[in-house]
Amino acid sequence: MRIASLLPSATEMVCALGLAEDLVGISHDCDYPPQIAGTPVLSQAIVTSTLPSGEIEARIRHAVHRGNSVYHLDAEQLAELRPELILTQELCSVCAPSYTLVKQAAKVLDAETKIVSLEPLGLLDILENLLLVGELTGHRARADAIEGDLRDRIDRVWDSVAGLPKRRVACIEWLEPLYVAGHWVPEMVAIAGGRDVLGKTREPSFMASWEDVVAAAPETLIIMPCGFDVARTREEIHLLTDRPEWHRLPAVQDKQVYLTDATSYFNRPGPRIVTGLEILATIFHPQASTVALPPRSFEPL
Repeated sequence: MRIASLLPSATEMVCALGLAEDLVGISHDCDYPPQIAGTPVLSQAIVTSTLPSGEIEARIRHAVHRGNSVYHLDAEQLAELRPELILTQELCSVCAPSYTLVKQAAKVLDAETKIVSLEPLGLLDILENLLLVGELTGHRARADAIEGDLRDRIDRVWDSVAGLPKRRVACIEWLEPLYVAGHWVPEMVAIAGGRDVLGKTREPSFMASWEDVVAAAPETLIIMPCGFDVARTREEIHLLTDRPEWHRLPAVQDKQVYLTDATSYFNRPGPRIVTGLEILATIFHPQASTVALPPRSFEPL
């Protein structure tokens, strides 16, 4: 099957199913797993993660305010590649080309081309999306096996922290302006043995004031800027640490602030989200964790 994936998490699902060679096109943000290197790139964004956080936010907000997409999609190349299945999303206008944009670009394709929008709001929705991709590609049995393994890992995390004290947690998804993580992240925090004091389960991430963060008094701070890894986050952590409110937070006073590889393990609703769950459990309750985590998946500030 000829597959175009315009969503990094969908690309990871396709590859987990053993279908990397079926990918005829990907988005500019698709960077994992390594075997997709060289696959034609079909999209381009108006911003890159190398820009300062404030400028990224300003450019995106300006485009959205004017009714413009934050992506350019190469409709001509898409037509040349003749995909039978296109995977995209509508959940976040900043995460990937939207279903509407893709549908417009795909008008030149054969009428039988299937365009599927993946819209997970919670952790189990991500697993359901994996099963859907398996169904669409004719590899449901393989998807069932992977989904079962992911559920087993989720259950092991849940069991490992059962009965342990729940720390007050805040998850920061953007640095300037300040955004709190939503959707599946508060659910991950709960399963990992914490209590998210700001995020809203199955609701979008949202802008928060420093007064909100101080009032929530988090005992642990997880820093997970969308699209950033640990090193990139460390470059701009001063946007938080320079704030006068910073040192009023219990998490800062107790040295319980952690930088994460957010782009790999928290922002993308793909198979590696369960590794993100294991990261959180290790941070909250290190004495209960026996999981070997990937290098540089998180670091204390």
